[in-house]
Amino acid sequence: MEPKLKIQIEQTVREILEQSDMDSTTEYQIRKMASKKLDLNLDVSEYKAFVRHVVNTFLEEQRAKEEEGDKSKEKEFDDDGDLIVCRLSDKRRVTIQNFRGTALVSIREFYKKDGKELPSSKGISLKEEQWSALKKNIPAIEKAIRKMEDRL
Repeated sequence: MEPKLKIQIEQTVREILEQSDMDSTTEYQIRKMASKKLDLNLDVSEYKAFVRHVVNTFLEEQRAKEEEGDKSKEKEFDDDGDLIVCRLSDKRRVTIQNFRGTALVSIREFYKKDGKELPSSKGISLKEEQWSALKKNIPAIEKAIRKMEDRL
C-alpha cells in the first residue's frame, strides 16, 4: 500500500472514530463509512487489516487517556487518612482503611460532631477475601432483587 493512501485511510478512519459512539459502532461500520468517503473498497484484506490496526490503536489511545484522567482525579481522604472511594449519601460512604495492618473496605454511616465527621457503629468493614466474595456474588444479589421486585 502506498504511503500517501495509507495516510489518507488512517486520517479518514480516525475522523470517523472521533465522531462515532464507540459503545455501539462496529469496525465493519467504520470500514464501510471510510470506504464511502474514500470511494475505495476497504474490504480487501490488506486494507481491512490496516483499518483494524487503526481502530485498535485509536481504542488503546482512548483507554490510556481515560486511565490518565482517572489517575489525575483528586483523591479524597477523611480525617483519619482513609481513602474515601465514594459517598453513598450525606451520611454514608465507602472507604478503604488500614486497621492493624489489614486493608478493609468499610461501608459506614457517619455523624457530625463539633464540625467533624465521625464514623458511627452502623456499618460493616470487610477484609479483602470477604470483599471478593461479595463482589463475586453481586450478579446473584441483583437477580434476587429483580425477582423480589417482580413479586411486588
